[in-house]
Amino acid sequence: MRTTLKRGIGRGAGANGNGHVSLPPGALTPVARYRQPVAPRRSWGRRLGTFLFWVFLLALMVAGGAAGGLYLYGHDFAQATSPHSRAMKRAAKQLDYVSPDKPAVALVMGSDHRYVDGKDPGRSDTLMLIRTDPSTHTVSMLSFPRDLSVEIHCPGRGTFVAKINAAYATCGPSGPLETVKALTNIPINYLINVNFVGFIQVVNKLGGVYIDVDRRYFNNHTGPTGFAAINLEPGYQKLNGKQALDFVRYRHTDSDFYRVARQQMFVRAAKEQMARFSKFHVPGLLKAIKQNVEVGRSGGRGVDLSTMVNYALFFHGLPGGHFVQVRIQGLEGQTDVTTAPQNITDAVNQFMNPDVAAPEKANAAALNEKYKPKITGIKPSSIFVTVLNGNGVTGAAAVAGNQLKQRGYQILQPPDSLQADSPDGWNHSRTRLFYDAARARSKAAARQVAKLFSNTSIGPLTPRFRPYANGAMLVAVVGKSYQGSLVGASPVTQTLRHQAPQTSFLPTATRSLMRGIKRKVPFKVEYPAVIERGSRVDYEQPNPRVYTISGHKAVRLVFGTGAPGEYWGIQETNWSSAPALSEKNFIRHFGHRTFEFFYSGSHLHMVVLREHGATYWVVNTLIDSLSNETMIAIARGLRPLG
Repeated sequence: MRTTLKRGIGRGAGANGNGHVSLPPGALTPVARYRQPVAPRRSWGRRLGTFLFWVFLLALMVAGGAAGGLYLYGHDFAQATSPHSRAMKRAAKQLDYVSPDKPAVALVMGSDHRYVDGKDPGRSDTLMLIRTDPSTHTVSMLSFPRDLSVEIHCPGRGTFVAKINAAYATCGPSGPLETVKALTNIPINYLINVNFVGFIQVVNKLGGVYIDVDRRYFNNHTGPTGFAAINLEPGYQKLNGKQALDFVRYRHTDSDFYRVARQQMFVRAAKEQMARFSKFHVPGLLKAIKQNVEVGRSGGRGVDLSTMVNYALFFHGLPGGHFVQVRIQGLEGQTDVTTAPQNITDAVNQFMNPDVAAPEKANAAALNEKYKPKITGIKPSSIFVTVLNGNGVTGAAAVAGNQLKQRGYQILQPPDSLQADSPDGWNHSRTRLFYDAARARSKAAARQVAKLFSNTSIGPLTPRFRPYANGAMLVAVVGKSYQGSLVGASPVTQTLRHQAPQTSFLPTATRSLMRGIKRKVPFKVEYPAVIERGSRVDYEQPNPRVYTISGHKAVRLVFGTGAPGEYWGIQETNWSSAPALSEKNFIRHFGHRTFEFFYSGSHLHMVVLREHGATYWVVNTLIDSLSNETMIAIARGLRPLG
C-alpha cells in the first residue's frame, strides 16, 4: 500500500524548520532544581471510583482490558456484558487466550448501533487496539483511521481491498478482528463492541468529561449533503456525552489522522480526571453499559470475575507517563487513505514495545542534558546467555539472541559440536530459562531475563542442558510462546538530540489582545512574547476567549500553524486543580519560575507555568507537531501584562 493524505501532515512530521531562532527576552537563567513529582496516595474509596471510571470510560470508546473494575458488581454484570449475538460469539472464538498476569491486547470497535444477528451491522467509526503490560506497567493505544485502505478479511469469503471500516459493515465483528490480525500480526485476546448511543449515555451518567478543545468547531450544514452538527468553543471545558461524541468523530475540515488524535485525547482526558470520581449513580450507569457493550474473550466466553479483579488492580496503579499513544504515520489521501507498509510495521513495533523511559530521554534532549538511565537489577552486560531453539521456527533462537544482545546481554553460542537446538525437541509450549546454581546471583539473573519473554518458566541447569551452556550463566530455550519480539520497549535505535526551537520573538502579536481582556478575569494575565515561527493568531472570534469553568475564570488564546487541523494554544485559569494538571511528568525551575512538563511518549504535549496564584498552559497541537524545544521556549517566553 502507499499513501496520499496530506503529505507530511502539517508541521508534525519532524517539524524542525530552518532559519534563525529568537529566544525569549532576557537572559536565560541557569537551572536551579529538577525533579520528578511523587504521586500522592489515594484513599480506598477513591480507588474504587478510579476502577469504575477506567472501565466505563475506556470501554465506551477505546479501552483495552476494559473489564477491569467491573468486579464490584460480580458475575451478574460479567454475564450481562458477555457476547450475546451469534456474530460476536463466533468472533470471540477466534481470540487468543492470555492469562490475566500477562500482556494482553484488546480490539475495541465503536459503531453507530449494537450488532444484531440478521440485521444491518451498522458502521464502525472507531477501531483501536489497546495493550496492557503488567511487566512494564504500561497501556499503549494504536488507532486505525476509518478510511485506511487495507485488505479486508471476512471469514467464509475471499479477501478484497477496501476502507477498513468496511470490515464491520460487511462481515460483522469477525471482519475487523480478522482484518486487524492480518494487518498487524498481533494476537488479540479481547474483543469489545461498543454502541455510540451507549457512549453518550455513560458519559452523561458520569457528569461529563473535561476535554481540552484545541479550536473552534462549528457546523450547522447537516442533512444528506452535509455533516454532523457540532458547536464547540475552544478551551479546556467539560463536555456532555453528545458533545464528546461530536468531538471524537469530527473530521469535516481536517482528516482521519486528527480524528484519531481526538479519540486518543478523549481517553487521556478520561484517565486524567478519573480520580475525581468516587461515587456514581450505579443503576443507570449499569443499564447503559449492559445495553450497549459486549466484551468477549477466547473461546467465545465473557470475562470472568478473577480477570476483572486483575485488570482493576492493574489500572488503578498505572504510573504517570505509562500511557502511550501510537499513531500510524505517513498517511496520504483524503477519501481513501493509504500508507507505506513500513509505517504500519513501525506503529505496531511501538505499540507492542512501549518505551516507558521515552519522556526522560526526550526531556533530557530538549534541555540539552545527558540522559542518565535508571539501572535496576543486575547489569545486563554481566549476564551471559546461550539461546536454543525450542519452537521449531527457523531462526527463532538467533532472533531472540540478537534482541537480548541489543538490550546489553552477552550472548554465547553452544560448542561447535552442538546445534543451537533444544535436546528435548521443538515442542516447548513456553520459553524455559535454566540457571547455573553454582554461579552467584544466577537465579536472580534468570528472573530478570524471564521478564523479557512472555509465559516463561525458570529452573536450575540440568545435566541434559549443561553441555549447551558453554560457560554461560543462563541457557534460554525459546518456546512457542515467543512471538518474535521481547516484552517491553526495544532499545533506542536513534539517539534524540537537542535542536534549536522554531520560534520568533513577537511580543506585539498578542499583547494588545490580552490587554483587552485583562479586567475580565481575577488573576494576572500573561501573553506569549515568543511564538512558533509559522503561527498566527486564529481568526475565529472571540480570540482570546474568556469563559468560566467549574466556577473558575479561564482564558484561551488560539494559534494556527497554517496547516488544516494544526492549532496550539495558551490556556490561563485560576483553577489550580483541574484534572488535566494531575499527571505531570517533571517539574522544572528556571530561576524563580516553576514549570511542569506533561509528556505523551517522547512528545511534550503541555508545559504549565504556575505563578501569581494561577496556571498558564502552553498546549501543543492534536498531533504534537511543535517540537519539545519550541514548547519550552514559548512557555519561558510568557510575560505578565504590566
